[in-house]
Amino acid sequence: MPGLIDGHVHLSLRQPVPGVFEPTSAEIASLWAASNLGRILRAGITSISVPGGRWFADVSVRDAARAGLFSGPRVYAAGPALTPYGGIFNFGNTWDPEGRPDSPGVMCNSPDEFAREVGRQWKRGVDFIKVADETWGDIQAVSPEALKAAVGEAHRRGLEITIHSRGAGTTRTSAEAGVDWIMHADLATDDDLKAVADSGIPIMPTFTGQVMWLQNQQDLHYQRGTADNTTQRLERQIQTSFECIRKAWEMGIPLLAGTDSGNADWWIQGDLHAREAEILVKEIGMTSMQAIEAMTRLNAQTVGLTDEVGVLAEGKLADVTIWRADPVADITVLQDHTKLAHVIRDGELIDLDAEER
Repeated sequence: MPGLIDGHVHLSLRQPVPGVFEPTSAEIASLWAASNLGRILRAGITSISVPGGRWFADVSVRDAARAGLFSGPRVYAAGPALTPYGGIFNFGNTWDPEGRPDSPGVMCNSPDEFAREVGRQWKRGVDFIKVADETWGDIQAVSPEALKAAVGEAHRRGLEITIHSRGAGTTRTSAEAGVDWIMHADLATDDDLKAVADSGIPIMPTFTGQVMWLQNQQDLHYQRGTADNTTQRLERQIQTSFECIRKAWEMGIPLLAGTDSGNADWWIQGDLHAREAEILVKEIGMTSMQAIEAMTRLNAQTVGLTDEVGVLAEGKLADVTIWRADPVADITVLQDHTKLAHVIRDGELIDLDAEER
């Protein structure tokens, strides 16, 4: 089958290196990002989309990998996310609202600021732009005018653009503004989903990230014998997200597959990239083949290679995985690395024993 594509992987966002505490430096962020690539490739993931990280470390690692400094999946990289006051990456506080220099977000609070930052990141060589709205989606932090300005400038410069949008208003605004894909859409209403369906824009739910965060929270509070508001909120949000995306699927909205791997110190890259396919089957009602398509042919959009990867066909890029078991019969096969016989990336057979997975 084609090489798998994870449409939502973070390389430099977290740096769980013993003895090194984040935030540290752009140099450490780049080294940590590079160290993840071999592990990802040996899990059968031949391409990844990286929607934001610290500094422009992911862009530098992409360039180094393309130059042959080390082996890894194809990397399609954004820079720090464009986020307003109240956005998910607004890491400032009451006396320093502009955030920190190591933040994976850049503060933008007007249409002009959003458009200007798109141009700055284009100059730095990003593949696409990420906008980041509010963490849970309770409010719409990015104004419709600002989002339209960002989308217009990105497309004018030949860049794709996506958005972290959990809330209802932002999901509808994102569809109307013409982003290239929407991440999450947890709280979208039926009217919001209709706007998305009418636009033809796909949604990437990224369930794996939510499930892993909830599991970690539950483990922590089981040990302490307590529960907290975050755990309860995650439990509610995940169920709401399942319900919303089932509706989206029934309405014919294309679904992409991303995991949010690397967004926590305890959840590193290379482990759970195919967990999303299992969730799409068990919770959304996809067939195994439809989930595989989401992780291959459809996800090619998220790495800028629509109709070039994610398919096995003459004249296409030769990214291939060969398995010892049938993932159509059992979608969880894709999570069992012992059943992965061979990985071929761009026609090159990868040595799966070169390093521990």
